[in-house]
Amino acid sequence: MPAPLPLFAPDALHALEARGTARLDGDAFALMARAGQAAWRCVLKHWPQARRIVVACGPGNNGGDGYVLARHAREAGRDVRVLRVAEPASPLAQRACAEYRAAGGAITDALGEADLIVDALFGIGLSRAPEAATAALIEAIHAHRAPVLALDVPSGIDAARGSAPGAAVRADCTLQFLARHRGLRTGAALDHCGELELATLDLPADVFEGLAPAALAFRADALAGFFPLRPRDTHKGRNGHVLCVGGEAGSGGAILLAVQAALRCGAGLATVATRAAHVPALLARCPEAMAHAVEDVAQLDALLGRADVVAIGPGLGQGAWGRALFERVLACDKPRVFDAEALSLLAASGAMLRPDDVVTPHPGEAARLLGTTTAEVQRDRFAAVAALQARWGGVAVLKGAGTLVQAPGVPPVVLCAGNPGMGTGGMGDLLTGVVAALHGQGFTPRDAAVAGALLHAAAGDAAAREDGERGLLPSDLLPWLRRLANPMRR
Repeated sequence: MPAPLPLFAPDALHALEARGTARLDGDAFALMARAGQAAWRCVLKHWPQARRIVVACGPGNNGGDGYVLARHAREAGRDVRVLRVAEPASPLAQRACAEYRAAGGAITDALGEADLIVDALFGIGLSRAPEAATAALIEAIHAHRAPVLALDVPSGIDAARGSAPGAAVRADCTLQFLARHRGLRTGAALDHCGELELATLDLPADVFEGLAPAALAFRADALAGFFPLRPRDTHKGRNGHVLCVGGEAGSGGAILLAVQAALRCGAGLATVATRAAHVPALLARCPEAMAHAVEDVAQLDALLGRADVVAIGPGLGQGAWGRALFERVLACDKPRVFDAEALSLLAASGAMLRPDDVVTPHPGEAARLLGTTTAEVQRDRFAAVAALQARWGGVAVLKGAGTLVQAPGVPPVVLCAGNPGMGTGGMGDLLTGVVAALHGQGFTPRDAAVAGALLHAAAGDAAAREDGERGLLPSDLLPWLRRLANPMRR
């Protein structure tokens, strides 16, 4: 697996602050000064022509960072005003405010005209909805036409979970201090952060040593590390035989998408077990698939015996036919990828999975598997994916904005790819085939889930760049799955 980006929770970031302060001879204000300077450099990088700057400062140290930035901007000749929601409460913020005021800095109670708004209201510690007055200010920032820079975290976003308990700032850029924040890579946070940047505040590398990340992140540029060139003497028998099970009457397209994705991701062989009515159309669309009419569950046994991995769920349904096939697959000894209706049947069965199994629920399916609500899953996606893995075993993939992968005994993985255009029926069926194909090619269950979900999301991004997100179809991703799974050949 290629090297990921480490992500940290607020407790680790507080520990980094303490280490950084100790390295600066116990001078905590020196660290705040560096943060403010880094924020000013970020302004100069992105908005060098901004003359009128409003800095919204909260009472804590995040507000203190804002006061330092405001002082630098004023000293550079910019028209700067600080809009504060409360008097500075922490000693560091009080000192930063005093230095800003001593430099002739102005305090205002309204946004007014601005070329740039800086959000320095709250830092990483806020996990509740902002109070009414602050929420009103956040809404006023939304209504303003100026771009927004958020310091450390967009105010109102939970830096640990990625959720927005109430009103939250929508930034064009978020400058994280010291280390990357776990909660800014998934869920509601993705609509609020804008471009993410990092300022380590010039601390030496050893300050960061020994600090365990709360999650790991992969971007699309990591794909090449998952897909080395194949040996010249390879053959179909070495590249995995995937059996795709599903396609109840009226849902044949779902299982077709799954098997096409498996083949486009390099499966050596791909078999489909589906309703007889779907076989002619499936072969017409995908002659490379070995399509079998399975009307009786006994017909599935020979197909299971030849497969290396089973993908079950797309279009399966929850009727008698789907339940019978699910129960037979649940009893087999092959690695399995469960999705769609197979997840609902799994939830009803209560069966535990094996270590080489993978489940790929969206938030609604995850809620059924956990006996909770979709809103609760989305409130803390990290907790939800951990609970899925602990309750059911195997490897859990929680789909959605900032897809998460949880394997036993290791930090969760966040995948930094994908777009809203992928919110279309059939996208999950593709992912089922992708993960099964990689699993069959010898990827570990975790690597198959991580690389498969990343490949799927990156293919969605590539397809959206061609013609836009709206109207994006699952089949639009198929050529990109092949291209991106062959980075060394391009």
